[in-house]
Amino acid sequence: MTTLTPEIADKFAGLALNHVSREYPYKMDHVLTGPEDAVAPRSVHPIFFGSFDWHSCVHGYWLMARLVRRHPEIGAAAQIRALFAERFTAANVVGELAYLARPMSRGFERPYGWGWLLALQAELELHGDGEIAAAAVQLRPLAEGFAQRFRDFLPIADYPVRTGVHSSTAFAIRMAADWADAFDPRLFELMQAKVIAWYGGDRDCQAWEPSQDDFLSPALIEVECMRRMLSPAQFREWLGRFMPRLAKGDPTSIFAPAKVSDRTDGKIAHLDGLNFSRAWCWRALATMLGDHPVAARAREAADRHIDASLPHVAGDYMGEHWLATFALLALTNG
Repeated sequence: MTTLTPEIADKFAGLALNHVSREYPYKMDHVLTGPEDAVAPRSVHPIFFGSFDWHSCVHGYWLMARLVRRHPEIGAAAQIRALFAERFTAANVVGELAYLARPMSRGFERPYGWGWLLALQAELELHGDGEIAAAAVQLRPLAEGFAQRFRDFLPIADYPVRTGVHSSTAFAIRMAADWADAFDPRLFELMQAKVIAWYGGDRDCQAWEPSQDDFLSPALIEVECMRRMLSPAQFREWLGRFMPRLAKGDPTSIFAPAKVSDRTDGKIAHLDGLNFSRAWCWRALATMLGDHPVAARAREAADRHIDASLPHVAGDYMGEHWLATFALLALTNG
């Protein structure tokens, strides 16, 4: 079974250090209300201006923080800590908050970036001292801003978004759940109630996937979301209804890694991310199920998916600016 080694950690750290500071190319989630809104990324996102887009920059910092916590001996650790001290300042957080306050920013990064920002905050809070712990203190107002967005949005979200891309509600809730569980129990309860309303009645999943643009498995990310949000007993009961033939390898589509035909195409390269995110979900499920017959199948499927895409984390910027994050999710079991 492939796991996170110091060598892999060093490689991933080098990739992230490069892309979080690379301002261009950059795809903005930005609504222009007039010519004065035609601005450079760094002028409105003083922290998260790199990595091709805002959410990839957010999870690039999550990646580096997690690597330093798991492997503090890596060669890039000092450089990473210095970068956190440089970027995560009170003034820069004010700049990020100012962008959220724009009237046309209500839907900014909903819900994918919301989930990743709270996942980043949850990771930073695990650091007991030093520059990354200081960054956690500085970033708390921005985390609270995105937590409020969840509080405002979830009561009016009557339906889930069942997709394998950024709009997935299951992924966003899963990524935000650790922060909410630790720091905002009422928000966590709201999330629990919403995912039960959205997914609790689902039965006999068909898993018609992958789609060409997927970097998430709509089926497995729903499983991982419910695993995180339900009690073990509730989850086992729900899983038995949602995937009643899982121990027999059905639905078959989620056990086979996706094929990636052109890694220079940013959307096709999503499929490497699909392989990693499936592996993350499979490993988390196997850990939770223990000796259950599904666990062995889940571990084998995870290994196949990781082996298919781990050699391709670097090489073209369309994948390089984000794939290591999803590989790390898989290699550290979420």
